[in-house]
Amino acid sequence: MSELGDPERLLAEALRAQARSAPAPGAPQAPPTNQVPPRYGLLSGADGGALERERAALTPPTVAAPKPPRASGPLPVYWILLLAVLLGLATGAVIGLITLL
Repeated sequence: MSELGDPERLLAEALRAQARSAPAPGAPQAPPTNQVPPRYGLLSGADGGALERERAALTPPTVAAPKPPRASGPLPVYWILLLAVLLGLATGAVIGLITLL
């Protein structure tokens, strides 16, 4: 319990351990050519290949032949009449059921 009771000592030990594992100061090392620069790194620690796979998955595939656009025009009269008759029948059926109850 005494180890957990002193947060300052725990913090000091953690900082010392981090300082021991840090690289020695000196000339900056050039990043390897097969990795993504640090500013584009992923938090999961994946390499640059994972980033390229995600980019490839997000780009839309190229289409060989686009579909011709469909001409949109007014609806034929018989479709409008058919829709009106069906809606009238459905409304009448509902009203009929309500009156029976």
